[in-house]
Amino acid sequence: MSKRPAWSRIVLKLSGEALAEPTGFGLDSAVLTQVAEEVRGARDELGVDIAIVVGGGNFWRGIKGAGQGMDQAQADYMGMLATVMNGLALQDALERAGQQSRVLTAVEMPKVAEPYIRRRAQRHLEKGRVVILAGGTGNPFFTTDTAAALRAAEIDAQAILKGTHSGVDGVYNADPKLDKTAVRFEQISHMEVITKGLKVMDATAITFCMEKNLPIVVFDLLERGNVKSILRGEPVGTLVG
Repeated sequence: MSKRPAWSRIVLKLSGEALAEPTGFGLDSAVLTQVAEEVRGARDELGVDIAIVVGGGNFWRGIKGAGQGMDQAQADYMGMLATVMNGLALQDALERAGQQSRVLTAVEMPKVAEPYIRRRAQRHLEKGRVVILAGGTGNPFFTTDTAAALRAAEIDAQAILKGTHSGVDGVYNADPKLDKTAVRFEQISHMEVITKGLKVMDATAITFCMEKNLPIVVFDLLERGNVKSILRGEPVGTLVG
C-alpha cells in the first residue's frame, strides 16, 4: 500500500451527465468502465473508503420537468428514480472491475437495492465495499449536491470529490468554455464560492459543507489517474475549503 492518503473516507459526487453518451443522454459504457477502474485502483492502492453519490441528469432533470409545467415534487421523484438507474449501472461496472459494491437508495425499492441506513452504509465501507448512494436525499426540492454533502456528514467522510466533465478541470472565475481568459482557482473558500456566485454546487450544499468544515475538490473526472492523485494529496483541480 502507498503512503497514507490525504483522507481515509471520501464521497465521490458524479453528475449523471458525466456518465452519459456524447449526446448527453443514456450511458456511455467506456466512461462507466473508466470510473469503475479509477475507483477500484484508489481502493486497492490507497485503502480509502469510497462512497459515490450519483445524479440522474442523463435520464431526467426535475428542474426541466418543473419548467414544463409539471408539479416539481413529482418531477423530482422521477429524478430520484433516474439516479437509481445510474447507481445500478455503476455497480455493474464496479463488480466487473473486481470491486465489491452495494447500492443503497433513499427511495426504497427492496427488489432493486438496499434501503439507505446510515450504519449499514458505514458497515459496508468498513468491509471494503464501495457504497453507491442513490435516490438523492429521498425528498423533493433538494439536489444530489445536497445529498452528497448530507451523506458525507452522516458517514463521517472527510472530503467530497466532485467530478466534472466536458473538459472543465476545476473552479474558474468565469465560464472557461465561453471566456478564454478565465482563470482557475487552485484553492478558494466556501464563503468566496457563495459570495462570488460560482457554480460549484448549489448554495444549500456549499453552506452545509462550510458549516461542517467539509472540503470539496472539484476536478476533471475523465482525466485518468485524477482520483488517486487527489487522494495522494497532489494539487489537482480546485480545493474548496
